[in-house]
Amino acid sequence: MTEKPLILVTNDDGIHARGLRELVEVMQFFGEVIVISSEVSMSGKACGITVDHPLRATPVEEIHGAPTYKCNGTPVDSVKLSFNSLLDRTPDYVVSGINHGSNASVSVIYSGTMGAAIEGSLHGVPSVGFSLDDYSPDADFSKAKLIVAKVFQNVIENGIPEFTCLNVNIPKGKPKGIKLCRQAHGKWVEEFEKRTDPHGREYHWLAGYFKNFEEEATETDLFALKNNFASIVPVSVDMTSYQSMEELKKWGF
Repeated sequence: MTEKPLILVTNDDGIHARGLRELVEVMQFFGEVIVISSEVSMSGKACGITVDHPLRATPVEEIHGAPTYKCNGTPVDSVKLSFNSLLDRTPDYVVSGINHGSNASVSVIYSGTMGAAIEGSLHGVPSVGFSLDDYSPDADFSKAKLIVAKVFQNVIENGIPEFTCLNVNIPKGKPKGIKLCRQAHGKWVEEFEKRTDPHGREYHWLAGYFKNFEEEATETDLFALKNNFASIVPVSVDMTSYQSMEELKKWGF
């Protein structure tokens, strides 16, 4: 009998997030699922790892019948533990999400959801990060799950190039379809609010807004989401700026 593929499901919103449970439910149609998630929200932890305290992965109540562990580290810690010491067999796929909120454009470099998918790709297995453009804890994932299933079926049938993962962002509501995109050029414009705590001590609270530098570009993930399409951006761990190589060669090292 052929062994079912082992699918590692994780996220960065924490073990109690609704999006995690919705993703587990979809993945169970495709193979054997095991869940490892941070015990608290790790949004914004990107590819961070834990180096200052011991890591623990503790069995907890199963999610939709899938063995589940809570980890006291980051999403990347969860993936590393899964590949190196926690599981009896190596996962065949790493799937992260479904994140509450978009991880389009430059948000990919801050996202713990994508950090886990990137780590999976470093281990040489097909990995995908899924995000829904809805930050509500009670977001409706019913339409998003159809996109998740369609994308993952294609991953199984076609694979993903080595050391590459997929960043999939899904609009709120009913998507018109799926578009293969490039990452939009933009940035978060940070605005730190200066506040005072009850003890009179000053602190700063991160606020701000996102600025899209190419509103008119039609091939980007932000354009797809704005026009109610799910976006797929292939993400590589190679961050070399190849377009700058020729210019830097002129420096005469």
